[in-house]
Amino acid sequence: MTVRVAVLSDIHANPFALEAVVDDIARQNVDEVIVGGDMVGRGPLGSEVVARIQDLGWPGVRGNHEDYTLNFRRQSVEPGWLTAREWAASRWMAAELLPDQIEFIDTLPFTLAASGDASLRVFHGSPDSHCEGLGVWTDNAIIENHFNKIEESVLVCGHTHRPMVRETPGGLVVNVGSVGLPFNGDPRAQYAIFTQKRDHWEVELRQVDYDREAFLTTYKTSGFMDAGGVTAELLTHEIRHARPFLVPFIKWSAATGREPADMDALPEFLEVFNPGMSKRDFIKMITPG
Repeated sequence: MTVRVAVLSDIHANPFALEAVVDDIARQNVDEVIVGGDMVGRGPLGSEVVARIQDLGWPGVRGNHEDYTLNFRRQSVEPGWLTAREWAASRWMAAELLPDQIEFIDTLPFTLAASGDASLRVFHGSPDSHCEGLGVWTDNAIIENHFNKIEESVLVCGHTHRPMVRETPGGLVVNVGSVGLPFNGDPRAQYAIFTQKRDHWEVELRQVDYDREAFLTTYKTSGFMDAGGVTAELLTHEIRHARPFLVPFIKWSAATGREPADMDALPEFLEVFNPGMSKRDFIKMITPG
């Protein structure tokens, strides 16, 4: 019997991208759908995304942004983060969620195996941490170490916002990319479908168009742009370019002695930052000496 499993991750409070993927999945004749974490965070409409996932009844795992959101909602963060401009966007995103949605994301497990076939296991990041990203840069020894910690032969993850399919001696590792905030230069919503055929899995990385301009409009209509300051502004650049901007800005601010919440510093940053540059090369460029 052929088993087909769709895995989507890193929706990041983008219901427009999510709905496009929901429509695409409906046409793919899949047996099961698993959400790989980070439904919320880095976007203005987390409550809409969580409500839609709840309505669909899709099981999922917990990502690092679920934890960030819970910590801000419960004020279990550094005391200064509750007032600092740098964390205004995080406070806004946490406050935007409804109480039952907070309870829902707090029940999400760290990992899930596919119910239709026990050889496929989903994490947000890795078997060690939902903050560890697995990508083309990850050494084979690290991948093998992760396979030694699980019984399954297919390790599925997200977190990096960059899709990857990689065969290793220990098994198949697949990063499904990001639905709401890709970082591989392709702004379309991205996810993966796994099809088991006899003794192996076939992986299809899918890309789906959605109305990015409509989503960006909600940054203003929701109040997120005004409340989130430079963080919200940088996130709009990430959506348009499908590349990271927020973390490079934080690194640049630290290297140049600027405040990470300084909106006036943004034009200067955008003059020197090339979104196509690797994070390693950019850090090397801005590091003195």
